[in-house]
Amino acid sequence: MRYLPLTSADRREMLAVIGAPSVDALFEDVPAAARRDGLVDLPLHQGELEVERTLSRLAARNTPAGSVPFFCGAGAYRHHVPASVDHLIQRSEFLTAYTPYQPEIAQGTLQAMFEFQTQVAALTGMEVANASMYDGSTAAAEAVLMAMRVTRRRKAVLSPGLHPHYADTIWSLAHAAGGRIERLPLAVDAEARVLESLDDQTACVVVQTPNLFGTASDFTALAEAVHEKGALLVVVVTEALSLGLVKSPGEMGADIVAAEGQSIGNGLNFGGPYVGLFATRERYVRQMPGRLCGQTVDADGRRGFVLTLSTREQHIRREKATSNICTNSGLCALAFSIHLSLLGQAGLEKLALLNHQAARRLKAAVEALPGVEVLTPRFFNEIAVRLPRPAAALTEALAAKGVLAGVPVSRLDPDAGLDEVLLMAATETTTEDDIGRLAAALKEALA
Repeated sequence: MRYLPLTSADRREMLAVIGAPSVDALFEDVPAAARRDGLVDLPLHQGELEVERTLSRLAARNTPAGSVPFFCGAGAYRHHVPASVDHLIQRSEFLTAYTPYQPEIAQGTLQAMFEFQTQVAALTGMEVANASMYDGSTAAAEAVLMAMRVTRRRKAVLSPGLHPHYADTIWSLAHAAGGRIERLPLAVDAEARVLESLDDQTACVVVQTPNLFGTASDFTALAEAVHEKGALLVVVVTEALSLGLVKSPGEMGADIVAAEGQSIGNGLNFGGPYVGLFATRERYVRQMPGRLCGQTVDADGRRGFVLTLSTREQHIRREKATSNICTNSGLCALAFSIHLSLLGQAGLEKLALLNHQAARRLKAAVEALPGVEVLTPRFFNEIAVRLPRPAAALTEALAAKGVLAGVPVSRLDPDAGLDEVLLMAATETTTEDDIGRLAAALKEALA
């Protein structure tokens, strides 16, 4: 009863109050294919020592990214996180801090949020940023909902280079809000095709750079065309580190930027938690979801920090709120800010350049292999290659040899017809020996 405090009678009473026939009925909106039928294949109960042993055996089946040559990317990237980042975020005043509703006792947390916002605005080239969101995909979905509120239109066009997981997340939120999503088929370098879908009902166009295939694009001309139709341009960035080297979305004319900040200060962590970056133009600030920390002065004229414009948040406006997000990835955002502060502008640019140089070495190595074609015309630290055989089988074969060669596009979108395409990323953690082992293993597997 320690962990299951409710009795069967308690559950029956609660179900009767809300009018649901069973607990299962509460999950009827979840597709049947996504539900587990039966229990997980684990013991029903064990002692603490036995649980530790069981979980340790399961963990030992994983191949840690740092233990083998690692070229996986596709929206989550392995970068070096300085030890000082983890040391600082584990201080108790950061690790245990919660919602800063009382500014008089939360100035440290609020200042950290303010500094984070300042960094994100500078990084994206935008005028205002919020205090972070859950991750890049949900930030992209919130950007689409925001564009629909701003323009009072319901259609969103998703570019051919947008990550399929981001597209799925956008659809999940937008269709429930009455939005209409037009999703263009995946393509390596075809962002201009969104112009064919632009009309007077379009609220926004969502593009990504570098896109799923690693292609880096300048959307300045596209932004002008989108604005001529009265729509907004949403730019998605899954590799935040690229902003240290390429033209910022703000310089291109973006109206909203939704990005994944995991690359700076946060490890892969088996897929999370991550940190969503969200920035926009000042004129749209009242439609921006999430928290916004502002700078002010106290009664004695001293600088202070507060949550501002928070009437738009769920905890006050309820169903009238612009978004149902009611928290932020505070600790991950703090890790982002600490790492970026340690790097500074010069360090960020140098780190971004190291990534690009590593990707150039990777490209040279794989395109020299017979039957391998590099598809990405312009890249930062990720490329797409076409192999002479299905990529999924080849990556499994290379994994068995201790090389994690990348992410098959078929794993992200099985219906895209790109079964031979493999996404490969190289970062500052990728050594020349790693690339040599990959090339040798891939050559052997293709022989």
